[in-house]
Amino acid sequence: MSEDDVRRQSLAIPDKDGIKEFDRNTTPAEYLTLVPSNPDEYEKLGSYALIGLPSTYESRFVEPGATKTKYSIVIGGDNFGCGSSREHAPVALGAAGVAAVVAESYARIFFRNSVATGEIYPLESEGRLCEECTTGDVVTIELGESKLINHTTGKEYKLKPIGDAGPVIEAGGIFAYARKAGMIPSRDA
Repeated sequence: MSEDDVRRQSLAIPDKDGIKEFDRNTTPAEYLTLVPSNPDEYEKLGSYALIGLPSTYESRFVEPGATKTKYSIVIGGDNFGCGSSREHAPVALGAAGVAAVVAESYARIFFRNSVATGEIYPLESEGRLCEECTTGDVVTIELGESKLINHTTGKEYKLKPIGDAGPVIEAGGIFAYARKAGMIPSRDA
């Protein structure tokens, strides 16, 4: 996430709407045959990100026929990513153009897959921001200061530091980080 593009439109997903099975809402099973390492299928996977959200959401995450979303920051509730045992969940969000998810807490496997793939920053809030922010709010995430600024409301919120996961995500995932750090040979070798 560069300093140039940290101000973004957000999609708020309060889990009070009964979203308990995250995989069914992010990337339903029929789309899990797509292979993210294939560029065409990666792009297509992004078009299906959050396709299973209930009809109570007036704004669709990715408009029909599009492959990218206008919401590059997702704000969720507690245990975000619960039920997403595959890397397709964070990869689909990243392919759709999401840079970060801000939530109260994460399902451990979703957090690990987000870091390992380097697709999105899984940032933890110190409060329930999905009820403080509204879909369409313009927010800025300042990683260095561990805060989220809601420019629509003028409020600022403290985030928990990303810690050692930050450089892994910044590098593009665990394998890119290991190559960069000299832990494994580069692909050029």
